[in-house]
Amino acid sequence: MTDKKITIQFTLLTFCIAYFVSGALIALGPFGYSVHNWVYTFQQFLMNIPFAIYILSPAIASYVILKKNKQIAGFKEWLKTVFYVKNNIFVYFFVFAGLALYFLIHIAVSDHTEMVLPFYTFFLSLPGNLIIGGLEEAGWMYILQSKLAKKYGFVVSSVYTGIIWTVWHIPLFFIAGTNHGEGLINFWMFVVQLMAFRFFHGAIYKISGKGFVFMSVLFHTMFNAASPIFGTMTMTWTGTIAANAAIVLVSILTVVIYEKKRRRIVGQ
Repeated sequence: MTDKKITIQFTLLTFCIAYFVSGALIALGPFGYSVHNWVYTFQQFLMNIPFAIYILSPAIASYVILKKNKQIAGFKEWLKTVFYVKNNIFVYFFVFAGLALYFLIHIAVSDHTEMVLPFYTFFLSLPGNLIIGGLEEAGWMYILQSKLAKKYGFVVSSVYTGIIWTVWHIPLFFIAGTNHGEGLINFWMFVVQLMAFRFFHGAIYKISGKGFVFMSVLFHTMFNAASPIFGTMTMTWTGTIAANAAIVLVSILTVVIYEKKRRRIVGQ
């Protein structure tokens, strides 16, 4: 009952924060408010704070709900769990390989093979993408998907979390200045990607140890940092279907192999 209560409270608080802030940002759009993807001035930084609150809403809700339900003693313990980096080297390999697989498939099937940005920008943008992106998993994975997985298993929890994650992202398409702020032109491509990635995150959870939250944070951060570099390469339906189908297939195969290995060890 505690897990169910925490999951419901987390989801409600996340959406309350996200939709209140994003609603205000959307309303301010016609009056000149715009999110700045690249921040150069202090004024731009200040204008991005409300947007950061929207993006960080899963992390904020995670801490508040876990503290309220006495699942953590305080912020230090929460941070230790989110950034617990000790894990099997294979899990790190799985995360890096998934990222490489996704973009390599897009490159292979795309007519646009030029990088929009030089590759070194990937490393420069990692800190920003940790905050605006990666830390979402301090909520989605720490609470929602991990607790759903305990009750419903790998596939169903991935689908449920993917649907909730998609609904949470919808305001991004209406906030001026965001990478998605062109309306719903590429919405369905984005939905396919979101659903596929929840399967990948589900596989990360399944094969990881205590550091499963950080592994999801790491993948999410690196993906967001890499995406602008490849730009239009990822905006074709052929690439979208091929890359995301591969991600789902690899995720399912990884979980199946892991479960067989685990049962064999337990049965010895």
